[in-house]
Amino acid sequence: MRRVLTGFITLSIAFLMFAMPIHSANAAPAKFKNCTELNKTYPGGVAKNSKVQNVGGKTKYKPFVSAEIYKLHTKMDRDKDGIACER
Repeated sequence: MRRVLTGFITLSIAFLMFAMPIHSANAAPAKFKNCTELNKTYPGGVAKNSKVQNVGGKTKYKPFVSAEIYKLHTKMDRDKDGIACER
């Protein structure tokens, strides 16, 4: 009985190691070509931090906060308010 249990546990661990995806902490954030593509993933745009305020008027969606993604898309922040591609 002990041998069967040990074999089952070993196979379970081996299965979980191959079946579960590994997420890397060093994975690079996605780079989008334009605001249309960025808004498919982040409908409210991307903010550089949670303290920024939209100066371009009323928006429909709340922006996703990520300094790394914003840094890649600073050219898409036309009004320079700290939110790229806000809608």
